[in-house]
Amino acid sequence: MSLLPAHRESLLPDLNDLWSSLAPTGMAPLFGSHLLRVEDAVEDGHYVVRAEIPGIDPEKDVEVSVQGRQLTIKAERTERREEKGRSEFSYGSFYRSVTLPHNAEDEGVSASYAKGILTVSVPLGKPTELAKKVEVKTAE
Repeated sequence: MSLLPAHRESLLPDLNDLWSSLAPTGMAPLFGSHLLRVEDAVEDGHYVVRAEIPGIDPEKDVEVSVQGRQLTIKAERTERREEKGRSEFSYGSFYRSVTLPHNAEDEGVSASYAKGILTVSVPLGKPTELAKKVEVKTAE
């Protein structure tokens, strides 16, 4: 069993790309933002999430927040029209929310951006027991 909540095989990113390519111009934003592709791992006592977001200014275009056990990454990439032609790049809003492990700590979260990859590191505390056994008594 993996302790990594974001790592799962999913068709969602591929379906999102398919919808974006097939939707009539201007219709795709009506159904939400683009789904960010992420990978996660536990490294040196930290839960690390990496998001693929090339072509953005991390200081202006990215927002990372933690609320409860949810890590949320929002980004915006604006289209620059310098020459006429075809583009398969995705522009607009990008979003991903990941459930953090039970022992994640909200203090000390850090984020950095390099070569198109946003890396968010969340410190992990001591593992806590996920389930507590409850004694069942006979009712009379």
